[in-house]
Amino acid sequence: MRRYLRKLITPDTYLIVPCSTARLIVQGELRMRGRYLIAAVLSVILVVATAAGLYFNRPSSEMSSTQVQVVAAENFWGSLVSQLGGTHTQVLSIVSDPNADPHEYESNAANARAIANANLVIVNGAGYDDWALRLLSANNNPSQKVLNVANLLGKQAGDNPHFWYSPSYVNQTTHAMYSDLVSVDSTNAAYYGQQYASLNASLEQYNSRINEIAAKYAGRPVASTESIFVYLAEATQLNLISPPEFMKAVSEGNDPTTPDRILFEQQIINGTQPRNATVLVFNEQTATQLTLMLKAEAVAHLIPIVGVTETVQPTDIHFQDWMNAELIDLQRALDSQNYGH
Repeated sequence: MRRYLRKLITPDTYLIVPCSTARLIVQGELRMRGRYLIAAVLSVILVVATAAGLYFNRPSSEMSSTQVQVVAAENFWGSLVSQLGGTHTQVLSIVSDPNADPHEYESNAANARAIANANLVIVNGAGYDDWALRLLSANNNPSQKVLNVANLLGKQAGDNPHFWYSPSYVNQTTHAMYSDLVSVDSTNAAYYGQQYASLNASLEQYNSRINEIAAKYAGRPVASTESIFVYLAEATQLNLISPPEFMKAVSEGNDPTTPDRILFEQQIINGTQPRNATVLVFNEQTATQLTLMLKAEAVAHLIPIVGVTETVQPTDIHFQDWMNAELIDLQRALDSQNYGH
C-alpha cells in the first residue's frame, strides 16, 4: 500500500503526494538551499574583493567598455574624427545645415549639454566658431580634451579660418585627432592606429587630384567670391587673382570697398583676356546679393562656375568624397577653357 504525505503549499493549502515523491521534493529543496548558501558566500567574497580593489578581468581603461563621446563644432572635422574613431566613438557634428551660414551660427542649450558631456571637443577656432569656445569656457571641464585647430596650426582670429580647404592642414589635424583619441582611450590605441592608416589611404585620391591639377594648370588665373578657396588655390598652384580684401570682406559678411569691387568685376567681364579669371569659384552656402550678381556676370561672359560649400554636402558622405567632388568640378571647369590659345 502506497503511503502519502501532505506538503504545505500555503498556510491554508496542502498538496497530497506519495512519500517517495516527497523524499525527492525534500532532497531538491536541500539542494536549492545549498545553492543559495554558495551564492551568498560568493557574494560576500566579491564584496570583500571589490573593497580591496581586486577585480576579475578588470578593464585597463574606463573608456574601454564605452564609446568615446566626441563633439565637433562643424561636420568637416566631425567626418574625419568619425572615421578615425570608428565603432569606439560616438560623434556629434553641430554645424551641418547646408542652408545656413556657419559664420552666423548661434548655439543652443542642446549644444551646451553635448559639449559639457563630451570626452573630446573639436573646434575650428580663429573666430569661425566662437560660440563653441564660449560654451567650453562656461563648462570649464579640466578632464575634457579639446582640439582647437587654429591653435594647432598657429593661427589666430583675423587669419583665414577655412583650414579644411588646405590638404596640409587637414593632414596635421587628422594626426592631432588620432593622438587625442589615443590619449582619451589608450586601451584601443591599436584600433585607432589602424583607423588612422585607413583614413590616410582613403585621402590619397583627394591628394592625388590636387597634385594633378597643380601639374596641369599651375599659374592659371581664377577668381573666388570668398577667401574659402585661398588654401586650395595655393595647394593646386592656381593663380587666385581676386583682391584679397574683397574675398575677406565677403567672407566676414562685410561690404567690399568700391575699388576692390570694380577690380573684381573687371576680372570677370574681361575673363577671356590673358591674366583675367578663367574660372569663378562660388561659395553656394553663403550667397549674397553681390556674389549672386557676380556669378550672373560670369555666366554671361561664359566663365565656368565651380560651386563650393562651407560644410560637407550632402551630410551623409565622407569629407574626402565631398572634397574630391569639388575638385572634379574644378578640373572640368579648367579643362573647358582653351586658355592661351
